[in-house]
Amino acid sequence: MGKVTGFLEIDRQTHKYQPASDRIRHFREFTLPMSDEEVGKQSARCMDCGIPYCHGPTGCPVHNQIPDWNDLVYSGDWEGAARNLHSTNNFPEFTGRICPAPCEEACTLNLEDAPVAIKTIEQAIADKAYQLGLIKPQPPKQKTGKRVAVIGSGPAGMAAAQQLSRAGHEVHVFERESRPGGLMRYGIPDFKMEKHWIDRRVEQMQGEGVTFFCGVNVGVDRKLSDISAEYDAVLYCGGSERPREAGIPRNGLGGIYDAMPYLVQQNRRVGREPIGSVGWPSEEIWAGGKHVVVVGGGDTASDCVGTAFRQGAVKVTQLDIRPQPPKTENKLEVWPYWATKMRTSSSQAEGAIREFQIATLEFVGEDGVLTGVRCAEVDEARKPIPGTDFIIKADLAFIAIGFAGPIADGFLKDAGEALATKTDRRGNVSVAADDQTYLTSIEKLYTAGDVRRGQSLVVWAIREGRQAARAIDLDLMGTTTLPR
Repeated sequence: MGKVTGFLEIDRQTHKYQPASDRIRHFREFTLPMSDEEVGKQSARCMDCGIPYCHGPTGCPVHNQIPDWNDLVYSGDWEGAARNLHSTNNFPEFTGRICPAPCEEACTLNLEDAPVAIKTIEQAIADKAYQLGLIKPQPPKQKTGKRVAVIGSGPAGMAAAQQLSRAGHEVHVFERESRPGGLMRYGIPDFKMEKHWIDRRVEQMQGEGVTFFCGVNVGVDRKLSDISAEYDAVLYCGGSERPREAGIPRNGLGGIYDAMPYLVQQNRRVGREPIGSVGWPSEEIWAGGKHVVVVGGGDTASDCVGTAFRQGAVKVTQLDIRPQPPKTENKLEVWPYWATKMRTSSSQAEGAIREFQIATLEFVGEDGVLTGVRCAEVDEARKPIPGTDFIIKADLAFIAIGFAGPIADGFLKDAGEALATKTDRRGNVSVAADDQTYLTSIEKLYTAGDVRRGQSLVVWAIREGRQAARAIDLDLMGTTTLPR
């Protein structure tokens, strides 16, 4: 605890944004970093709260030691803070940018709606570590002679690969796309996280001995049986990419898309890659000069909103079937857990029209061309109220209501019935109930991340990758020094 009375003397402050009128003109990050002095003041607000819920199970999934590195930042020990932060989180520059910060919801000061600016401080520490040249390869002192294949290079796969390599194993990462990162690269817009951060980590991991094989679709280009025979362990981190079925009649109209193909296409455009790739359409999707409707109220829907504005959409309307949440929550009922309350993302703040308690009934149009979305108000049971129908003009529509599980083709099809019978109702690959072994029903095959637990946060994927790496190291060596 840096300053005993800091939380009484210093007001909460987070980094600012470029004005919306400026940031919608580009796809770069638009946060304005705080000075070291300002970050130090914010870290001084961390109080001696007795039980730091921020890094417990209700706050940070990777158990970041938040009070400790707040104290180090306040003392000006950036190197110590970076070392502490990296001891629990392989990629804090990712989470510092795109994590919704459940740690701040669990902060004791959130009882007064003024939590410590944990996310801002975390990003500052991670960026400072790069500025000071602290992010260097950490190759193992000795090799174990064991070989591990990691399928998928999203946050779970990358975290596991780095941990396993540092434990001394030879690690090969297989990625379907042309560059590593998974949907962290291709699904999260560059205005939220520029992809050079992924490139830097890949370079570090390569220096530690990790080998990346991109453009390899395991289950199609290479059989699981062949890889399993070649490696001592295989870790499947394929993610959750299958869109949830909305059940909204499209009536044969064009101009209606699931969210992810749209986001992937724009990210490939920014990365100067061909817009079409394995599993993604090559048909160009562009919002410039159009009236856009986004169905869904989550982060993916918000990413579609921000992308559409940057492409020059005339108007963007976001539809949410849920009622508008309250401005503030009842702390005594919710804290320290994540609260349902009115939140406005940076993309929504750029001019989106948000409609709550609205059901999307069908898409309408003429001659195969979308012209509108027919909607209706809903009651408390989310049933359309008769006589409340109306049509919103739309030239382009996106369905962003989440994901139903991993893609069934490719790897899962190749794995066959032995693995398919061990999936849950959403198709996620099931493992031991205690979340300790991460082992599937197939010998030597482990799984972690969204493909195992379902659609979730990047920070949860990092935790799963770290835990799976520990389980694999323990099975291969009989003992392990890797943390859970």
